[in-house]
Amino acid sequence: MKIDLIAGARPNFMKIAPIIDAINDAKRNGDDIDFRLIHTGQHYDKNMSDSFFEQLGIPQPDVNLGAGGGTQAEQTAAIMVGYEKILSSSRTDLCLVVGDVTSTMACSIVAQKLHIPVAHVEAGIRSGDWTMPEEINRRVTDAITNYFFTTTVEAGLNLKNSGVEDSRIYWVGNTMIDTLLKHRHRFIKPIIWDKLKLSPKRYLVMTLHRPANVDEESNLKSLINEIINHSKDFPLIFPVHPRTAKILENIGISHDRLHMVDPLGYLEFNFLVENAFGVITDSGGITEETTVMGVPCMTLRENTERPETVTIGTNELIGTDPSAIKPAMEKLFSGNWKIGSIPALWDGNTAKRIVAILNSLSFAS
Repeated sequence: MKIDLIAGARPNFMKIAPIIDAINDAKRNGDDIDFRLIHTGQHYDKNMSDSFFEQLGIPQPDVNLGAGGGTQAEQTAAIMVGYEKILSSSRTDLCLVVGDVTSTMACSIVAQKLHIPVAHVEAGIRSGDWTMPEEINRRVTDAITNYFFTTTVEAGLNLKNSGVEDSRIYWVGNTMIDTLLKHRHRFIKPIIWDKLKLSPKRYLVMTLHRPANVDEESNLKSLINEIINHSKDFPLIFPVHPRTAKILENIGISHDRLHMVDPLGYLEFNFLVENAFGVITDSGGITEETTVMGVPCMTLRENTERPETVTIGTNELIGTDPSAIKPAMEKLFSGNWKIGSIPALWDGNTAKRIVAILNSLSFAS
């Protein structure tokens, strides 16, 4: 059995790495399973892509489609054209996609049109927010997926409510947490730690990249100012996404406690998160990591596709209105933030469960 593993953007790499490990383990145990790693090139900045391969021990891709840049439509088209050429010359038995980025949707469509089954890891999550490209990607992907691997029971219920049969849904857990737990002992103190004289639980980490927060310059400026004004004397460490960096150039915002740095590698970034007093973000994946590491997290969004991080974990949705920052910060600094716990099956063994299920299925050409 040959499986195409699709990776295109930073979140994919954390999710695909443990699956590669599990497939290699299965091969060593004599199972007839192998993979071809397809890097679509959706993220082409070294810090957003290459460093993740290096740090997480992901092998060099068998194929790099080089589809970075351009509009969403241009990028989708480039990925689809590139992947179609690969499959036309060398078929696979299964296309396995992860998450909800453009690469996930684009490769799923191409595979299905060539009558190659698709497995979706992290299937069934929903924000209900159709203004988010990711929501469209995940819904389109799930509409044409054959095998659904879910992080939570709720994600499975979303799929069942859309008409997916129980027999095609597998609750397995969260591969991104597999990666976190495997590498937690390897987290690396970033250069800025000593440079800024940081100490554990005496600083905040923030990340912002979603259009609702960063596209409108005045709103972004208000959000950052509110965070600065209500974070006491704590340094604010802000690894800036390339998308956000372009907008920040026009704002001209600065403060002696606001430290805007380039995107960090996986091991460096999670060192900062684990030791932070709290995290302010609009990223879904980070809310999962903070939940497992027990770090208070406030999410500047009106909705989330990962509700378990709120109902079970350490995350709270506070919305995109800058006025919500002050009460959330007061709650954090008063010591009244919830403790949280870890969702079921987020135990570091998700990829092993996925590969075991794939080995039990029959779809070889």
